[in-house]
Amino acid sequence: MTASSCTLARVRSRAWRALPCLAALLAGPVPAQSPDGSLDPDTLQRIQALGEQAGAGLAPGAMRVEIEPGRLDPRLRLAPCERIEPYLPPGARAWGRSRVGLRCVQGPTPWNVYLPVTVKVFAPAWVAASALPAGSELQAGMLRQTEVDWAAMATPPVPDAAKLVGRQLARPLPAGAAVRLSDLKQRQWFAAGDTVQLVARGSGFSVSGEGQAMSPGVEGQPVRVRTENGRVLTGQAVGQNRVEVQL
Repeated sequence: MTASSCTLARVRSRAWRALPCLAALLAGPVPAQSPDGSLDPDTLQRIQALGEQAGAGLAPGAMRVEIEPGRLDPRLRLAPCERIEPYLPPGARAWGRSRVGLRCVQGPTPWNVYLPVTVKVFAPAWVAASALPAGSELQAGMLRQTEVDWAAMATPPVPDAAKLVGRQLARPLPAGAAVRLSDLKQRQWFAAGDTVQLVARGSGFSVSGEGQAMSPGVEGQPVRVRTENGRVLTGQAVGQNRVEVQL
């Protein structure tokens, strides 16, 4: 596949089908192609590996990937290169707004450049059926399922509607907006001084007992618990009067 066969700035397909076209688009702006415009198999395979990271683990089930490549700095003057190596720079995400590194590993003059890309991962999610004000308590009728970009924000949508019903919104949501954990008010499972069920988990085992909370148990936040023998452990509030500790 050549860059000329991928003239659209946006590639729409399932992730694995979009990858060869992504390869051509990535290679297009740099002198890294053979005379017929194709990429060598090794370069294509490496770009495919990067592309597979884009959707892996982000959205459950079937997904659709759109890749929007940016442009290299037009002031760059790159030497001809027989083989480029695409890579994901340290700290760069494999989805959303990111960048791909391209370095010449076989040519008269080595070079290294960064190409901005936007990787969108579309999959079903629950969205607001109509505009909802902050403080709304979510009910099933307020939600509908549709395809959204899971990579549009730092936190992905909540995939299970049952985990949304009864929750309160921390901020207003426009109609059609996906409901994400960051949109929900944190729940307080217990108060400081309450007796809590303590579950300590380790490699291949778990131990349960009771303890006294030394701070409020806010969803997703660390909490200190004093055990019956006086030992103080730090865990996470995971439910009503329930704390989990990883050993």
